Amino acid sequence: VQLQASGGGLVQAGGSLRLSCVASGRTFSGLSMGWFRQAPGKEREFVAAISWRGTRLSYADSVKGRFTISRDNANNALFLQMNSLRPEDTAVYYCAGRTNGISGAYYTTVGAYDIWGQGTQVTVSS
Repeated sequence: VQLQASGGGLVQAGGSLRLSCVASGRTFSGLSMGWFRQAPGKEREFVAAISWRGTRLSYADSVKGRFTISRDNANNALFLQMNSLRPEDTAVYYCAGRTNGISGAYYTTVGAYDIWGQGTQVTVSS
């Protein structure tokens, strides 16, 4: 399966963006999915995760209440709605998928995922 992320861009602090990630090559519905981000000079960090049915969600403390992860299995798509953006949210955002996950589980570590998209740049100006 291949993941293609899009929706990044330049936005002022307080603004919103919606990231999308489309999967191709296999069925999407069996994959646990997540969003991660990596700022220059920093390690890739967890942002949000969703179980394959979309019933269980997890967020990093830094984005709770501002970001919302969702998925549309019928259309092989994953989303990240980002509101109240801050300059510290500036990073390359990656979508990731995990095959052979436990039903109903979500995963919050980089090493738990075996499929990665190419990343989309999000820049928040102050």
